[in-house]
Amino acid sequence: MAKRIRPGDVIEIPTSRGLCYAHYSLKKNQWGALLRILPGFFAQRPKNICALVKEKEKFVTFFPLQAAVNRKIFEVVEFCEVPESARDFPLFRAAGYVDRDGKVHDWWLWDGEREWRIGTLTSEQLKLPIRSVINDTLLIEEIEGDWTPETDPRTLRSMTNK
Repeated sequence: MAKRIRPGDVIEIPTSRGLCYAHYSLKKNQWGALLRILPGFFAQRPKNICALVKEKEKFVTFFPLQAAVNRKIFEVVEFCEVPESARDFPLFRAAGYVDRDGKVHDWWLWDGEREWRIGTLTSEQLKLPIRSVINDTLLIEEIEGDWTPETDPRTLRSMTNK
């Protein structure tokens, strides 16, 4: 039987650029495990993963972590306390109306309980995580491609005047 995951678990993610690590920071019932994708690629597992956990994450995303651990897609390799800076639920942005070209015309903000329409994004809101649940293939693609919320194609299309 697979290990039961808990906030604080660190998973190892093999990528074409080396090993990467994600930290399970909290759970939202409908959305699942919120992962903090940690910076860096490693040829081998760092000796002090908990020091890495204290660094600012590259991005956060919801992910079906228990299923991935059960299927041995990813492995829990360490437990590290969730840093104070990552204990509160972050503010997310969510795409509203998206046209057939993938351009977002209305953005919404979501605090985990309620959401509200904001229309266009400010430069600060561009940095907010995008509410979604992703699978292991997309997670690895985003990590390998140095994806961030600011570089997301939906974000870039919504910033153009086309």
